Formats: sequence, structure tokens, C-alpha cells
Amino acid sequence: MLVDDHAFFRRGLASVLEEEPDIDVVGECGGGEEAVGRAAALAPDVVLMDVWMPRGNGIEACAAIRQSLPRAKITMLTMSDEEDDLFQALKAGADGYLLKEISVDELPDAVRAIADGQSFINASMATKLIGEFTQLAKRDAAAARPAAPQLTARETEVLRLVARCLNNREIADELFISENTVKNHIRNILEKLQLHSRTEAAVYAVREKVVEVE
Repeated sequence: MLVDDHAFFRRGLASVLEEEPDIDVVGECGGGEEAVGRAAALAPDVVLMDVWMPRGNGIEACAAIRQSLPRAKITMLTMSDEEDDLFQALKAGADGYLLKEISVDELPDAVRAIADGQSFINASMATKLIGEFTQLAKRDAAAARPAAPQLTARETEVLRLVARCLNNREIADELFISENTVKNHIRNILEKLQLHSRTEAAVYAVREKVVEVE
């Protein structure tokens, strides 16, 4: 489902995605308030949604859709590169945050990956995110924390690559294992660490110094 107040941009997205045999655009709307009702009626697998729209912003809509459709994959597709918008979107339950500078050729693969459970964050925004959580990690460094759950050596390797924003295919190639094996490792990591998404796992990796960020 596509949510954007610019009908011309929305139609362009739809025309690109509708050329793909395995992707169906089930609905479109131009505001966050409408998106909540449309999502409840259509139950889309993936929602691509702008942040700022005249008729209800995307962050509030994301939180509402997350409540009614917890399995839907919601990714913000926006012009806003403001850190606060990124953090608020993730807090509202967004699975990813893409800037509208994404190329037409990249979009279908991004949608497939999002549907497959991967989190997508634009590279420049990911840098801001990691930088912010690095500062949080430094501020929390002196605080006492319980012993970290024990990950296997392979799970730790996978977690390091997740924190570097590699997707499942790239992790599989890096470690010479199958994508299904990568998915199993990530599922085990999230379960052991009691986390809900790859983004949370990346933040955990930075905070616990599983990866070093300068």
C-alpha cells in the first residue's frame, strides 16, 4: 500500500512496482488518517508511507497501523532527513526509513526485502542513527548491566554484519552460508536478546560493543 499526499509521485511508484510480477499495489491514499482505515481494510504486507502529509502525519499513522496490523512491514519513504523524524518513526514501529532519493531500479528489490523482514534505512540516516546510539552507549557505559545473553560465535558474526547494515544475501555471501541459515541465526539472536527487529539488534551491537564505531 502506498501513502503519499503527492498523487503524481504516488502514481509513479505504483507504475514501477506494478511492472513486477510478484508485487501487487493493493491500494493508495494521500494522508495518514485515511491510511489507517485503508490498511485495516486491505491488510497489506508492506506499507510505504511519507512522514509529513496534510491529512495526518505518517508517524502517527505508523503507530496506529502497527497496533491493528502487527505483521505489516511499514517503511517511511520521505524527503525528510531530520534525525528526530527518523527516531520518532522507529519509536512508532517503522521497520525502515528511506529517502525519496532511492533509485527506481532499487525500489522493487527494497520492497521484496522489506516484505521478507529486512529493515531498510537510507545510508546517510543510518549513519545518524548509529552516531546517536553511540553517544547513548557512551553515556550508559558506567551503568551496571546484567550479564549479556550468550550468543554463539556464528551468531556474534551475524550480529556484527547486521550492525553494518548488510542484508541477508550479503551476510550469506560474507560467511559462505545460505540465506535461510542467516534468517535462522537472526531469529535466534532476536529471541536470545529479547529484541523485535534488526534495527534493535544493530543498536544492541553498538551499545554492547559487539561492533566498534568510531
